[in-house]
Amino acid sequence: MAKRLGLLHQLVPNVTTIAVLIVPTGVNYPVNMRELQEAARTLGVQLVFMNVNNDDEIEAAFPSLVQQQAGALLLTDSTLFNNRREKLVNLAARYKVPALYTFPEFAAAGGLMSYATSLADAYRQTGMYVGRILKGEKPSDLPILQPTRFEMVINLKTARTLGLVVPPDILAIADEVIE
Repeated sequence: MAKRLGLLHQLVPNVTTIAVLIVPTGVNYPVNMRELQEAARTLGVQLVFMNVNNDDEIEAAFPSLVQQQAGALLLTDSTLFNNRREKLVNLAARYKVPALYTFPEFAAAGGLMSYATSLADAYRQTGMYVGRILKGEKPSDLPILQPTRFEMVINLKTARTLGLVVPPDILAIADEVIE
């Protein structure tokens, strides 16, 4: 989450308030909150946490973030958000808010930018675990693996629509750039 916040801040460096869309019942909620607050202090930005649990709260979050003068939006990991990709991208476009999403499909759907672990790599690791278990290893004996590959996608068309110039250093590390 700290890396995502840092990338968003690099993309919109003059923004002093960033809204965070988060599901309070999510398993990573306390960790995400703590990590984002520490990163915000380091970056010198203020965060506005917007707890959402359903479609109505998602809809209400966007006028609220505009009212609170948040200049950008960060989405946390959530099935709720992944299942409402089009809705979230369309709301961000309607309210003209630069947003960083979790998975590449958001950027492909018109979102500004995504940064997350590589699902293909995660599936490969899962397959390796299954193979080891099928060969007789005890699941409790297997090490816990951390993600090692991350993917960043930038949608330049959306950036232009928002009046943003994507810095060359961000373009240089992007895995995919949508023109």
